[in-house]
Amino acid sequence: MTGFLRQGVLTLVFSLVATLALAVQPDEVLDDPAMESRAREISAGLRCLVCQNESIDESNASLAKDLRLLVRERLVAGDTNPEVVEYIVARYGEFVLLKPTTGGWNWLLWAAGPGMFLIAVVLGAVYVRRRSKAVAPAERLSADEQERLDALLKR
Repeated sequence: MTGFLRQGVLTLVFSLVATLALAVQPDEVLDDPAMESRAREISAGLRCLVCQNESIDESNASLAKDLRLLVRERLVAGDTNPEVVEYIVARYGEFVLLKPTTGGWNWLLWAAGPGMFLIAVVLGAVYVRRRSKAVAPAERLSADEQERLDALLKR
């Protein structure tokens, strides 16, 4: 049992270390630690266009490497963080952002979920209200219906 536990702990440790490893290569790292920190902050918010589920900081794709280098080039050129992000969004579109903005046509996407929920609540309330106002069927049978029923039951 101890061997199994030790193996599980080692597997967990190696899994955590593997997830913490970033794809940034040593030749990409800037000499200035403050500027490198800014580059990491920016690239953590940019989507890898190949992987689509990772930031460019985590991706090993060649396009992600090109984007990391582009971020660093723009920082060295003197751009601010928002200017770097604007530059990349202008070239690749808003899809490159891991957290899309709520401006422009994106507001429609952000509002679609709550809007559909409200529509469902209203339709449900209308359905329940109509159902409660529905006329209940007559409780008693007419004289002819009662005679026919009695005749059928006597057979």
